[in-house]
Amino acid sequence: MSVSLVKSAEMPSVDAWLKEAKADPSAAGCGMYLTHNGVVRETAKAKVRLGAEDTKPVTGLFFSYEEEKVEAAIAAAYEMPGISWIRVWLAQGELQVGDSIMLVLIGGDIRPHVIDALQELVGTIKNSCVTETERY
Repeated sequence: MSVSLVKSAEMPSVDAWLKEAKADPSAAGCGMYLTHNGVVRETAKAKVRLGAEDTKPVTGLFFSYEEEKVEAAIAAAYEMPGISWIRVWLAQGELQVGDSIMLVLIGGDIRPHVIDALQELVGTIKNSCVTETERY
């Protein structure tokens, strides 16, 4: 197991990540891989999360993250039952509607373990590791 935060200006290929994952010795124990691709949306967070109807459309987003916190979140996800493969990529800087914010790939033994780990990891990253400032 290695902490797997991929640092790149360009979003990596999910296909390349899956090829890498399936060539890894851990692949023999993986029965499922799940991905998450978070994208900048036009609808403001206040509207979709809080129901605020008086929000303007989002035109962009400033996004940053704290590397040490992300690495700690990844390490914690590796401790979850059945998890043996994780890759995370996060964008940085000014993003536009439709741009990818993050890409996460998790592999593990059975569906419930992988679903739980993906939900926990993405939730931790979004709630504790990143700063998102919507532009209107």
